[in-house]
Amino acid sequence: TGESGTGKEMIARMIHQYSPRAEKPFVAINCSAFAETLLESELFGHKKGAFTGAISDKEGFIKAAEGGTLFLDEISEMPPQLQVKLLRAIQEKEYTPVGTTVSLPVNVRFIASTNRILQEQVAQGKFREDLFYRLNVIEIHLPSLKERESDIPLLADYFLDKYRKQMNKNILGISNDAMRALMNHEWKGEIREIENVMKRTVIF
Repeated sequence: TGESGTGKEMIARMIHQYSPRAEKPFVAINCSAFAETLLESELFGHKKGAFTGAISDKEGFIKAAEGGTLFLDEISEMPPQLQVKLLRAIQEKEYTPVGTTVSLPVNVRFIASTNRILQEQVAQGKFREDLFYRLNVIEIHLPSLKERESDIPLLADYFLDKYRKQMNKNILGISNDAMRALMNHEWKGEIREIENVMKRTVIF
């Protein structure tokens, strides 16, 4: 959990990288990027002829992540009908592709992220309570930069060094005045915004 731009997917990738599943795929899907009917097909796959435009069998993201990790970004945007199917996949360790009655086994680690407070979504009837408790085994909360201002110089130096090397620029460091400006800035875009600012700085 955490604000947009705090690095939730990066943390998910690190969990995968340092796990016994590291040699298997890491697959990320943004639940808000697809229409409801398309998201179901993308997640669970479909059989040829399951719907108009399904001209061949399609492997879903769950199958693509076999043995590895499936990262469900913006899980709060998943439609209720799909929440039921996802709950079954997690609980029963099996799922059914669209257009078939044959269940397939699930062997993936599910990591979900959200920038919303899911307990509030549950209270409002927008997110299934049973799925929330299935997912919320371990919560990792990424605090915003307002809560960890001491990280700003570390992040600024890191991104400066990254893009200085990448662009082969002879930049020695950040002046005290510039660092003061960075510390006083309201980072609404969180770490993603710091990275963009430092990249732009190195370019110019």
